[in-house]
Amino acid sequence: MTSKFFIVILLESRTIMPSHSSIVSHFFIILMSYPVPATPVETLYEVKKSKFIAYAGFANSRESAMALLDSVKQRYPDARHHCWAYVFGSPHSPLSAAMSDDGEPSGTAGKPILNVLQHKDIGDIMLVVTRYFGGIKLGAGGLVRAYSAAAQQAIDALEVREEVTMSELTVDVDFKHEQFVRHLVEQATGNVIHCDYSHCVTMQISLPETQLTDFRKQMASISMTMSDAE
Repeated sequence: MTSKFFIVILLESRTIMPSHSSIVSHFFIILMSYPVPATPVETLYEVKKSKFIAYAGFANSRESAMALLDSVKQRYPDARHHCWAYVFGSPHSPLSAAMSDDGEPSGTAGKPILNVLQHKDIGDIMLVVTRYFGGIKLGAGGLVRAYSAAAQQAIDALEVREEVTMSELTVDVDFKHEQFVRHLVEQATGNVIHCDYSHCVTMQISLPETQLTDFRKQMASISMTMSDAE
């Protein structure tokens, strides 16, 4: 999961220390964590001889959502309707949401699908419901109920995973502490993204959000040691 979709708050904490201090500043980008589809799922819902094939999968951009829609259309090219809805970002504060009735009466397909998604704690999801008409008209209310039921059935069958949400920070450290910081990052299963060397070492670091508190405590202990030494 790329961080550009999930940045929710930016904090800056700055520590002013004597010259040659081990830590000058920290810039934390705190990211939200939420469930997303683990693997695609397809289900079949039938009512009055009409078939509603629901397909749900991961999508975090319109491009990826439309690619998923195209793949469904290729599998069912003779279907008259491929109605859909998506939600990008956190389900609690989506970055984007959209829907389509794809030729069904307005408000009878896309909106019910989106309504199902908006009441579930799942983000970055695209759900397509393909309809094969069975010869018996369902009416507007019947369509709403059928598309809702098809979408709900897919969601019930969907397996989700929790993204390991990474947070980025930049720290300025004394040269003699670089290896120790690298060790802390490795222990936290993080990554050193980039280093710049000038009067100190500026390290751009990526860490699991759950490790931030411990990492900050360990870095603070370095500062305290430096202060005491001076």
